[in-house]
Amino acid sequence: MLRELHVRHRSLSLKAPFRISRGVKHAADVVTVELSQAGCTGRGESVPYGRYGETVASVLDEMETLRKNLCAGMGRDELQARLPPGAARNALDAALWDLESRLDHVPVWARLARPPHSPITTALTISLDTPQEMQKAASRIAGARLVKVKVNGEDPVARIEAVRRAIPSAALIVDPNESWTIDILRGVQPALERASVSLVEQPLPADADDELLEFSGRIPICADEACHTTADLPRLQNRYQAVNIKLDKTGGLTEAWRLLRAARAHGFRIMVGCMVGSSLGIAPALEVAREAEFVDLDGPLWLENDLPGGVSLQDGLLVPPSPGFWGT
Repeated sequence: MLRELHVRHRSLSLKAPFRISRGVKHAADVVTVELSQAGCTGRGESVPYGRYGETVASVLDEMETLRKNLCAGMGRDELQARLPPGAARNALDAALWDLESRLDHVPVWARLARPPHSPITTALTISLDTPQEMQKAASRIAGARLVKVKVNGEDPVARIEAVRRAIPSAALIVDPNESWTIDILRGVQPALERASVSLVEQPLPADADDELLEFSGRIPICADEACHTTADLPRLQNRYQAVNIKLDKTGGLTEAWRLLRAARAHGFRIMVGCMVGSSLGIAPALEVAREAEFVDLDGPLWLENDLPGGVSLQDGLLVPPSPGFWGT
């Protein structure tokens, strides 16, 4: 069994700046993988993330350590054992799923005993800005069914209320990206309830979430930066009511599927999210997203140019990629 492996870095320009509490993006830096065998090629993509100590160079280096093994036929189970969770393992895992499906002529959805894909509701993100600019941005997606509002610790209520004025009926997710304190979280509860917020995502820093053990509120709190793999679930109990499954955190669909089943068994509600990247990075996440209560996979919609045949948005629904794009 001989394979060829190609990895590379791509910088994808965004339509508009993407701001969160930690900074601003003008382009998405992704790492893509192509793994070829017997005339078939499996593809994968991941987004190295500085929050987790990753760079493009570090992710490429991790991949190179396994080049010989991958070209000799390494499978997904060995990959899980040889690389830690993160962007490098994610892209390789996705390429292996895609390659296996093409070699066997069995789509990934069928391998997971699920039906073919159909459009799903995804959150559309309002990037962090002044309340006035966020209201304008919200007005441009007034027909959205689910909206994520990026905030920080500076007057989050004004930003949430501005978005709600522009979008009176959509479900709202509020995402402070670890920028709040427990006092802010307590103080905004009445405003969150007035705005009918459905979920608050990672309000406190992941390493300071012990304070959530003493907190009780009506709006469920979702672990994002605090939840990477199945092993994290025991400590998340009594702190969070939901978990955000992202393939760049789990290290790919293989672990994401395990995390989904384990999180349900632990009583957590399920959210599926993404970094800002192309439809190639989103396609494997769709396998988990169909099982989730909250889906936030609008990353490709921020790009000036997505890959041909990728996802599209129609009436607030994310339409899956064209047949043959990935895993089919």
